[in-house]
Amino acid sequence: MCRLLLLHNPAGMDPNPALEQFRQLSRNSREYQGHGWGCGWLDSAGSWTFHHDIRPVWEDERRDYSQTTLFLGHARSAFRDEGIAIENNMPFTDNHSVFIFNGELRGVKVKSEGRIGAEKIFNYIRRFDRGNMAEAVRRAVGIIEKRTRYVRAMNFMLATKEAVHVYSSFNEDPGYFQMRTKRIGDTLALCSESFPGDGPSDWSAIENHALLSIPLQDSRA
Repeated sequence: MCRLLLLHNPAGMDPNPALEQFRQLSRNSREYQGHGWGCGWLDSAGSWTFHHDIRPVWEDERRDYSQTTLFLGHARSAFRDEGIAIENNMPFTDNHSVFIFNGELRGVKVKSEGRIGAEKIFNYIRRFDRGNMAEAVRRAVGIIEKRTRYVRAMNFMLATKEAVHVYSSFNEDPGYFQMRTKRIGDTLALCSESFPGDGPSDWSAIENHALLSIPLQDSRA
């Protein structure tokens, strides 16, 4: 399954050191994470900027990401090694919200447009957005879980310029699927795996079936 990374610091941060850790954990993951990758961040003007590459994240030479208040990264592990194309690499965006996903759902009976399952989930959530994205996520997730035969895991981050909404759910293998969070100085980090060299006490586990909404103005709220 894919690996996810979120970094947030209202005062601004350099995402490159944490991204380097993310490269290493993706390279050393027990499941292959090399079907391309992508990232999105807010630039100095407060606009979304994206980078996608079909190569594994650890083979992408770029190391010059600029200061930002919010950074999301996604290393892809394609289901059944299918659909390996750069247009299927996250983050997905509608120019308002940005979405990254990790998980596997079997027997989903929900109609939604998209090339791959993650994009279908993103588009399904957007249907419920009436100005309250947290409520849209809550409603969509509830329906998806009721209409899915088995949720192996459904972890995602949906960000707007106002907030990041994080959902984490799994029914097996918490050591692999449970999302984690830690502070790196003044930066809040969320990741699907602890950084290389970190111990279990360095990260706090996000509870199963948790929905977190993090205002971007102040992540300490």
